[in-house]
Amino acid sequence: MTAAAREDAPVALEGDGVELRTQPTGGGPPVGCVRLPRGTDMGPALAGLPGDACPCPHRGHLLEGRLRMRTAEGEQDHEAGQACHWAPGHVPLVLEDCAFVEFSPTDDFRKVTAHIARAA
Repeated sequence: MTAAAREDAPVALEGDGVELRTQPTGGGPPVGCVRLPRGTDMGPALAGLPGDACPCPHRGHLLEGRLRMRTAEGEQDHEAGQACHWAPGHVPLVLEDCAFVEFSPTDDFRKVTAHIARAA
């Protein structure tokens, strides 16, 4: 893949306003196109993973909205226009409707996505 529109990427998770679309990138990590509505707390969906948090690192860009990443080290807010790195051990809380793109290690990302799908 050299380029793709969000609408062209297959849906990996969907429900309650949450949408995750993923697309292979041709040898690199898949790109995730994510939409999360205000008030979404990923804590319950991540319960049962190590530290009850996402063990997968992500690099990405927040296109719209604001979200808070809760970690063992504290909380950090992110807003539209920022490029971000979320290390393993984070739990997102959405402060304003969000849209972002992220790149994550393929195997780790699949495991977390499968866990969230089972929790839904």
